[in-house]
Amino acid sequence: MNAVNQVFGGKVRVRVCGICIENNSILLIKHDNLGELGELWSPPGGGVNFNESIEDALKREFYEETGLEITVNKFLCVNEFHSGNLHAIELFFEVKRQNGCLKTGIDPELNADQQIIKEVKFVTFEDLMVIPDKKRHNILQGSVNEEYVLNMKGHFKLWQ
Repeated sequence: MNAVNQVFGGKVRVRVCGICIENNSILLIKHDNLGELGELWSPPGGGVNFNESIEDALKREFYEETGLEITVNKFLCVNEFHSGNLHAIELFFEVKRQNGCLKTGIDPELNADQQIIKEVKFVTFEDLMVIPDKKRHNILQGSVNEEYVLNMKGHFKLWQ
C-alpha cells in the first residue's frame, strides 16, 4: 500500500470505472496490497488526467489494465472512497468490449516492482458471491447480480 499512498495519496482523485458484463460474468481486476485484507477485486478504471474527457480516460484506463478497447455507454453511479490518505470520487459506467484480447495489464503510474494488478478476468456472479465482501469493491458487496449492477444508481460511499 505504500507505493499507492505515495503516488495517489493526499489529494482527491477523480476516477472512472467500467462495468463490462458478458455471458453473466463481470470483468474484474484482482489487486494485491489493497483493501482491508490485502486483496481487492474491482472493475477496471483509473484516474482522469487534466484536459482529458471522462470517456477518453475510461477508454485509456481500460486498455492499459485489460488490453480491451471499449465503448462507453450509460452512466451508472458515483462512489466516494476515503481510507487514510486515499480519497477518490469514482464514476461508474456500463461499457462494452469492441476489440482486443483480454490480458493482465499495468498501472503506468507505478514502477514495475510496485505493480498491484495481479489478475484480470471475467468472474461469474456465482463465483463473485464466494469472494468475501471485504475483498470486493464496496459497490459489489452483498448479494449482486447482473440486473443489480446494471441498474445501480445514486451515491455510494465507503469511509474508513
